[in-house]
Amino acid sequence: MEFRNIAIIAHVDHGKTTLVDAMLRQSGALERGEEGERLLDSFDLERERGITILAKNTALYWRGTKINIVDTPGHADFGGEVERALSMVDGVLLLVDAAEGPMPQTRFVLRKALEAGLKPLVVINKVDKKEARPDEVLSLTFDLMVELGASEEQLDFPYLYAIGREGRAWREEPRPDLSELFEAILAHIPPPRVEEGPFQLRVANLDHSPYLGRIALGRIHRGRVRKGEKVAVLAREGLREAKVVALFTHHGLGRLEVEEAVAGDIVALAGMEGVEIGDTLAALEAPEALPRLEVDEPTVALTLTPNTSPFAGREGRYVTSRQLKERLLKELQTNVALRVVETAPDTFELQGRGELHLAVLLETLRREGYEFSVGQPRVLLKEGLEPYEYLVVDVPESRFGPVMEALGSRKAQMQHMEQGEGRVRADFVLPARALFGFRSQFLSLTAGEGVMSHTFHGYGPYLGPLETRRTGSAVAMEAGVAYAYSLFRLQERIQFFIEPGTEVYVGMIVGEHVRENDLDVNVCINKKLTNVRAAGSDENIRLVPPRRLGLEEALEFLAPDELLEVTPKSLRLRKRVLDPSQRKRSEKLGV
Repeated sequence: MEFRNIAIIAHVDHGKTTLVDAMLRQSGALERGEEGERLLDSFDLERERGITILAKNTALYWRGTKINIVDTPGHADFGGEVERALSMVDGVLLLVDAAEGPMPQTRFVLRKALEAGLKPLVVINKVDKKEARPDEVLSLTFDLMVELGASEEQLDFPYLYAIGREGRAWREEPRPDLSELFEAILAHIPPPRVEEGPFQLRVANLDHSPYLGRIALGRIHRGRVRKGEKVAVLAREGLREAKVVALFTHHGLGRLEVEEAVAGDIVALAGMEGVEIGDTLAALEAPEALPRLEVDEPTVALTLTPNTSPFAGREGRYVTSRQLKERLLKELQTNVALRVVETAPDTFELQGRGELHLAVLLETLRREGYEFSVGQPRVLLKEGLEPYEYLVVDVPESRFGPVMEALGSRKAQMQHMEQGEGRVRADFVLPARALFGFRSQFLSLTAGEGVMSHTFHGYGPYLGPLETRRTGSAVAMEAGVAYAYSLFRLQERIQFFIEPGTEVYVGMIVGEHVRENDLDVNVCINKKLTNVRAAGSDENIRLVPPRRLGLEEALEFLAPDELLEVTPKSLRLRKRVLDPSQRKRSEKLGV
């Protein structure tokens, strides 16, 4: 049988997962009852955020050829997933929005694909948009590939136009289906490079079954493997044996159990206890290791500790440092871009590819019933250099001035700017830490009409202190229940995060102070009731709605002396030192 192994690359929301849905439907790869939208986004967080987080495998058949498809994350923070996906394929399908054109996260994954020598097939999607400019976007895509150092062969890429949600793709004349896309994959994506010799496979992903144990996924580089046979596992610590308890290939959304699989196919092998990503599985008679997967180093870190607030243990099932450590070690087995360092007893430093990478992990832990506290994110320096991000903003022309001013104060350098139809699109390079807390400010400056996206750019000189937050925190100085009367009296100076009836503790952050300094406030005072009535004493209490912070917004808000308390039901900001008098004493001593 012939194979084609292809990864789909696209920026967030350019229609990648929707196109895969249509490919599966039209090739007959879906079983009855598997209809729907964004079928590959099976992870709850993926559906909620509208992004792909985990690389996933699927497969379909077209004219007797099996096409293995790997759906890759569009966000650079999930670079570990991208590296693994690209190690299994021989070509990439680059999907670009016909209006937006190549975006930052397209750059990141495309650069990785070009460095790996993969041949691109370009699809200009959403050509039915009113603002679509397909020919111009095709030219921009070519320019981007030149900028990223593509070879002459890679620059001579085939291209098609598509409307993914309608399941249509064509080169010259519009077609009612995706048949031209399937034919282009067969014609332009090379078959897998297969070597002669005994079985060899590099583990690119892991899964787990309560019945079959650990499952290793990867592409067979050479030879064949059979169910029931013993194979050699070449791990970091040495060589050992394992038995292939079950063997699966992919078809549609599921796995198909088979007796034998051959070189070029992407397979799943059950019974691989102790196997890790990057290990090589090989025939016992020829235990030769493939190069281990190389993943980019982490750029952002934050500190995670057990929850020590007065409300600790109320909502979580797993609250001890031992339980947290066990869960983090388990995560390390599949999350290759993550590092966990135990810096002190009960204190873990999580190092990842960006704020979103770490925020998704924290949200996952929270939903599993874990309770913990995290500190302010910080960047990791490398030989005295700090990580930089490539930022693209698209804003209304009337709002560009304030955005430019805010980015200037964060030491951003403009690379390119273009104007048209009342909007401005500009590219910047700036320190990664300059983006901490910027998204909320950006949405406020653009009245919600701006779009921003960014990706890792490289390392550069350390630029010294940055002013990323100009406001202080409003901190509760009394424990109790918040009253509308107190909130009303304070709301001119404070934007609150809580509403009347919220239980608070001493040291809990209840809002954002409009000035730079922190402010201790008492939100637990209620109006004294008397039997005396006077004009004006019963004025209506009208409260401004509280500002609801999500996990990422809360992480962005944090100051160095603050923590975010994360539980399955709540997110609370607090000071590290809860007692106001102790905090003042520490400030005087400069601690």
